[in-house]
Parts: sequence; C-alpha cells; structure tokens
Amino acid sequence: MKGIKWLLLTTVLLTVVAAAAGYFWLRLSLPQYHGELAAAVANPVNLDRDALGYLSVTAADRNDAAYGMGFGHAQERFFQMDLARRSAAGTLAELFGERALATDIARRRHRFAERAEITLGQFITADLQILSAYSRGVNDGLASLNSAPFEYYLLGTKPIAWQETDSILVIYNMYLELQGKLGRNDYAMTLLHQAIPAPWYDFLQQHSSDWQAAIDSSEISPVLMPDSPYPQILKTGPACIECNPKDSADLGSNNMAVMGRLTGHGSAIVANDMHLTIRAPGTWYKVQLNWRDGSEWQQVTGLSLAGAPAIVVGSNGHIAWGFTNSTADWHDLISLQFSDDGNRYLSPTGWQPLQNHYQTIKVKGADDYPLQLQETQWGPIIRYGERNFALRWVAYDSNAVNFNLLKLETTKSTQAALALGAITGVPTQNMLVADKDGNIGWTPLGPLPQRQLSDWDTAQDWSDGKNQWFANHNATDYPRVYNPETGVLWTANARSVGGEAYQLLGNGGYDLGARGQQIRDSLLNSGQLNEQALHRIQLDNRALFLNRWRQLLLEVLTPDVTTAHQLTEYRTLLSESGHYAASDDIGYTLVQQFRQQTIALLFSPLSAMLEQAGSRSADLKYPLETPTWAMLSARRLDTLPDSFSAWSDLLVQAVLDSKRQLEQQHGSIANSRWGQHNQANIHHTLSSAIPVIGGWLNMPTTEFAGDRHMPRVQLPAFGQSQRMVVAPGQEQDGILTIPAGQSGHPLSPFYRADHQYWLHDVALPFLPGPKKYQLRLVPDA
Repeated sequence: MKGIKWLLLTTVLLTVVAAAAGYFWLRLSLPQYHGELAAAVANPVNLDRDALGYLSVTAADRNDAAYGMGFGHAQERFFQMDLARRSAAGTLAELFGERALATDIARRRHRFAERAEITLGQFITADLQILSAYSRGVNDGLASLNSAPFEYYLLGTKPIAWQETDSILVIYNMYLELQGKLGRNDYAMTLLHQAIPAPWYDFLQQHSSDWQAAIDSSEISPVLMPDSPYPQILKTGPACIECNPKDSADLGSNNMAVMGRLTGHGSAIVANDMHLTIRAPGTWYKVQLNWRDGSEWQQVTGLSLAGAPAIVVGSNGHIAWGFTNSTADWHDLISLQFSDDGNRYLSPTGWQPLQNHYQTIKVKGADDYPLQLQETQWGPIIRYGERNFALRWVAYDSNAVNFNLLKLETTKSTQAALALGAITGVPTQNMLVADKDGNIGWTPLGPLPQRQLSDWDTAQDWSDGKNQWFANHNATDYPRVYNPETGVLWTANARSVGGEAYQLLGNGGYDLGARGQQIRDSLLNSGQLNEQALHRIQLDNRALFLNRWRQLLLEVLTPDVTTAHQLTEYRTLLSESGHYAASDDIGYTLVQQFRQQTIALLFSPLSAMLEQAGSRSADLKYPLETPTWAMLSARRLDTLPDSFSAWSDLLVQAVLDSKRQLEQQHGSIANSRWGQHNQANIHHTLSSAIPVIGGWLNMPTTEFAGDRHMPRVQLPAFGQSQRMVVAPGQEQDGILTIPAGQSGHPLSPFYRADHQYWLHDVALPFLPGPKKYQLRLVPDA
C-alpha cells in the first residue's frame, strides 16, 4: 500500500514538474509588450496595445510605420505568416514532412515563388521601401523573441528569415483561398453539358430568379422546365458518395453601405463581415497606423493580414471601405489537342512544345522529391478525370499582385477610391466605399481581363485563336455604382450587376442570393440607419430562405404519414419552431436537413454521374435550389429518379433519412437543436498533433447560431471572420470584432481576448482602447 502511495506521489510530482517546465519553456517565446528596444528605424516608433492587444503604431513616416507593423505581426503571428507563404510557394513539406507533399505538388504547378520574384521587380520605389521596411520589422520582431515560436519546436524545425517576396506570396495565398476552384467548376459544367440536352442543361444551371437582389436592379428571367422527357442519365445510375450538390458560395462575405442622407451624423457608413475559415488565431489582425506625411498626420485604422504591410479594410477618417469576394469567373479550362507523342500541343500558331520546369521539393524526414511541371502558353497542365487541360487564371498575370491597395490609406473621396479598381493587384473583390461627405459607391477592385470566349462555363479549345484573353480592362470599362437612388448598397457574393457589366465578370459560382436579398430588404425597410442597426443586420439569423421548405415539410407530414412512421414528436417540434437559425431551435435543424436530403435524393443520379468522371455535383457553378423548386412545383413523374414512383415517396424518404441521420448524430430528435448540430470547431493548426493538452490551444466548443442563406453566416469552422461597422469621421461610434484574439501565443493575454465578445455579439469599439502596454522602438546607433 505504501508503495502505491509513493508511486502516485511520484507521478503527481513528475506531472507538476513537467507542467512547470512546459510553462516556462513556452514563456520563452512570449512577446515583449513593455519597454524599449533598439531597432532599424529612422525615428522612434511606438507600439501601443490596449487591454485586448489592439495594436497602435505611431511613427514619423510610413516606412517606419511599416517597420512597426511588421514587428508587431512577427511578435504575435510569425508561424501563421510562415504557413501562408509556404502554402503559396509549395514548401509546407519542409515543416510537416510527407503528409504535406501532395499539397506542395499541387501548389508548385502555379510557380508562385518564381512569379513573386518577377512581381517584386515591377514594384515602384515607394512600395519597395515600405515592403523592405516591413520585412526588416518582421525579422527584428522575430529576433526579439527569446525563443522561436513554440510551433517550430513541436515540428523540430527552425524559422527562416522573411523576404520581400514573402509578402507577395501571402497575397498569392489569398488567390488560392478566394479563387481556388482552379477549373474544377468548369470541368463539372463540361461533363454535365456533354451528358444532357441543352434545354435541360440550361434549366438545371440557371441563376435564381426567386432570390436575386442585384444592386443595379437588373433581373434575370427564370429558365422554364423543358417539355421534353427528363434525361435518363439523371434518373438512374450507381450510388453516389458525395451526394450533396452545390448549395452556397462558402467563400464569401457581406458588405453594406449607407449614404449620409440616411444617417444621423451625415457621414456614410460601411458595414463588412468577411466569411472565411476560422482558426486560432484568426485571419485578421487589428491595427491602427499613425504617421506624418509632410505637414499632416495620417491615421488609418482597421484590419491587416499578417504578412502584408497594408490595412485591408478600415477607415482613414475620409473614407471607409470593405470587401466581399467577387465570386466572378477568374479561370478558364482549356481543352488541349496533343501530338501523338504527347510532347506538343496545338496552338493558334501551330504545334508548340510543352514547357518543362524542374523543381525539387524538400521533405522533412524523407528524401527530396524531384518534380517535373509542364506548361502551355496559357498556363500549367492540370488533370481532371482522365483528361489533361490547361488552366488560364488571372493570378498568372503580371498585374495580379501589387501594393496599390496602400493608396486607399490616403484617398479622401469615394470617387477617388473607385478609380483604384483597375490598378490594384489583389484577388478581385466587390469593394464598397463610404466617405465622410455622405457618398457611397461600388466597383470591382482587382484585375479584370478582357476575354473572348464562346462559352465561359465549360472547357473550350483555344487552338484556333477564337477563344483568348487580352489585357486588363481600362479603368473606364470597370462597372461602378455611385450614390444609388435608394441610398444603400450591398454585396453578398451573389450576382451584383447585370447587362454589360455582368458580361465583363461572368459567374465563378455565385451564391444563390437569399442572403443578399435579406440584407437588401433590411436596409430598405429600416428608415434612418446607424452603426448599431447595421450590426444587427450582420447578426440576423431569420430563416426566411427556408420558410417555403418548412411549409412543404408540414404538408408532407399528413396525419397518415405522421402516424405510419411515428413522427408525432417530429411534427410537434417542427410546428413549434423553425423560424430562426438559433442555437436552441430544433425545428430549424429539421427543415434544414430535410431540404438538404431532398435535393440529395432528387439529384443523386446526377451526383453519381459526375463522380464516375472524377468530378462532384458540389463543383457545379449554380446551386440546384431553383430547378429543385420548379420540379417540386410541377411534380412531373418523369423527373423523379427511377427508385421512386411518386413525389410523396421521395419527400417522405427525405424526412426519414434526415431524421435517422440526426438521431445517429445527436441521440434523439429532441436533442437535435441547431446549436448542437452547429458546434464550434475553431482549432489551432497543430492542436490535433499534441497529445493530452492539444485541445487547450483551441477555442471552446460552443453552440453557434446562424447558417448559410442568411446574413449571419456561421458554420462550425467557417463564418464571420470579423464584423466591422464604421463611418469615416465618426470612428468613435464604429464597431470592430474578431474571433479568437490578436496573438498566436497561447500564454499571451491576447490569445483568446476577443473571442467571447465575438461569440456573444458584443459591439467592441472600432478604435483602440486606452493604452495598457507600450513597446518603444528607438533608432539603433
């Protein structure tokens, strides 16, 4: 007995000692927030932080401000910055070994590391100076840590210095995140187009006429269901594995702008929440930059992307701006004709040899991996199914990346900001701008190439010269909306404009439009608007989109069906709720899952057909909601899959299948509240690799409100990566909230500092709070 006690005591002591050692080891890489450090600056730079870690940089000029920003980014987020540059360059295997090799191989085809070197050579002197100062700040911020960020010790590697080209790679990584379909959607559309008659293709792949809410009031008429028989290939076939078709644009955002004539203070307002994968730490870093430009002090406040020296969205006191992903068409898939030996391809000037590029991928813990990349004059070879295509992507163009986004920092009017659309090198965004004089506007911000294509949605042969891309459109060609009659603007990743403007943008997988319509209607029906009112719209979780599906489900649950399948409790729970995607709402879960299962059953032959050719129905450009509802309304028997003899059979099966799945997940229908189904999964990149204590790095597993197809977009690991509402000149009334926190270090007071406010919808101030910490960087003699 005494031996057991000593063993337990020894175990406890060893555990305590190990925990203490781990704690003190972890503290070594904790950033310094107080004091004074010698630095490579021309004049002193102050890095002030409030209680939540919101960084304020004060410097004598913009270069020193960039240095301070880089220093702060590296203190808190260097490992995340490293992942971003490596993701674009295809060097993740140097950190993670063979598990990252497949990702690196896929990334290398874009040759972004080489493109970054070329792009850097095109930068103007002023931007190079800012980029150089930022890079020095990053490296000095990293060197200021007593130990490298803890992730490197866990991986058994060391950080490498930051280069100017790495900031360009960070922007290329955003291209991969925001425009990363890489022709998969064109391939899926090509397969469907080849498999069924044109009228049915046009019917199944159409814009939604029910949910459109374009800012230019343009409308697209519905494509009616053809009178011809439904294609047999869409009625029968093998079972599908991934049976859920495309439902929404999962990479998107909300943006709203209100003219000053509708606000109490007379300044226009911008509200922006960008929807991205949410991790710990998050994507965005809150920062205010203050510097002297000649005789004037400049101030710009908002969100930065660690790895780049610019404020991405925010306010400079004269204008405020926000972004949503354009979701326009930025890729084309090119059908190739190869020579018999496979080494040449047909071009408009005849047979051309494939260009070969040879690279080596370094793999931690394994041999180097030699890689041969093949390219055409249009872009790299990419394989889908059993075919090789060429990929044409706007990210390959020389104007894809620059730092003209910096010009927004000192722009003083909406009109001047809109003029930057054609010269800014970022993944093209819907930009909304508001100025302190009450004006608002919209334009695409980023490259917009001229294209001559016979079909934008399917793979085409470019060998005869009839299909091609030209130079970027001139600024005069860029569509704009300025001070609309309604006094409000909105974008939500759906079709924003029609007519000639739409012909310039195309469709890269637009959202259905229900979210944008709900935002539009809220703006138009609210009368006078202020910051708090726009914040409430960002948090709107009303299930307006699912109203008709809820009514359909109630109609399916007839007394006979309810009794025959023991669905009394199910129907009761549905009838008592379902109007909100609230965490405690069970009815919403039932309707949402019923809709999803209905569409999956109806189009399972289509999903299977695409899978047989190496594609997925989720890759199609247009959601199938509109044709689904038309087919449900018509109830034509020939449009049913062969496994069903009546529409009522399919609908009842959708009820039973979705009910069974919920019971398997949650134990019972009564426990299937939406928050239980939509639980947070916000993790640190390495948490799953750390035994026992890895979960400590993650944000808490909480129940989320919100879903797709409503302003409050929220899924377990995806959703509102920030909420910003601000009027230029009225920043004191603004709002800025992020998930997780500013720091990537788990012992930092800022690692989780923002999370509870974001989680509980608290409107944190847009401006930094009172200074709590100050680190002063002084010139190094």
